[in-house]
Amino acid sequence: MPVFRSLGVLRPVSLLCLVTNRFWKKLPVVTLNLRLYETQQEEKSKPISRYPIPYKKDLPFDIVELMEEIENKRGFLPNIFKMLSYRPLEFRAFFAYYNIIFNKETGQLSKADKELIIVVISLASRCPYSVVVHSAQYRVYSKNPVLSDQVCVNWRKSDLPAREKAMLEFALAISRADDITDDHFRKLEVHGFNREDAWDIATISAFSAMSNCLANFVSLVPNKEFYLMGRTSDVKDIKSDPAAPKV
Repeated sequence: MPVFRSLGVLRPVSLLCLVTNRFWKKLPVVTLNLRLYETQQEEKSKPISRYPIPYKKDLPFDIVELMEEIENKRGFLPNIFKMLSYRPLEFRAFFAYYNIIFNKETGQLSKADKELIIVVISLASRCPYSVVVHSAQYRVYSKNPVLSDQVCVNWRKSDLPAREKAMLEFALAISRADDITDDHFRKLEVHGFNREDAWDIATISAFSAMSNCLANFVSLVPNKEFYLMGRTSDVKDIKSDPAAPKV
């Protein structure tokens, strides 16, 4: 060892200290840029679901056609479409039923009412994806971002009218599989809802509860675009119109 020292050869630890000391002066700036870069890369590579997303070339034509239509209308493709494309038959069934109950033109439920039901059911189901997505769509249809935020915090203490609160109480009873009695229907009738409206509330509530379970199961991540949707009157919000897919 004395011979090595006399020749100027350093031990591994000394060499490491030398390199570190020489590099240290530049380290703060380099480290900051590197960490930001790594964060961006991690964000881009973060999966949107536990299950793989199929390549477009491997999907049936009708599903690709619908997905492209939705993306062109909105300016982005909601992740629910990507996730469900993993199982094409279930994709078609899911959106076919969604189309039937959401685009139904009869009855007294507006699209804002339907989105409101989905938001509250999703809150009870603790489903991050559905809360983010449907609170955004409720902002668009209601044109009331303040009320939407109130609902997401505590809908019972929000400024919602008594009609909407009665509708939500009934929807939650359905999602919890409560024993539905004539009293439930009477409370709806006080606010102008008939038996057909009750059926509509029930189907939206039940469908939402099912889709929340699925979204939670696959750890579905919401698109970032939904967070700002419907919060401004900017002209870009024209693309925010969340027209329900017609399958």
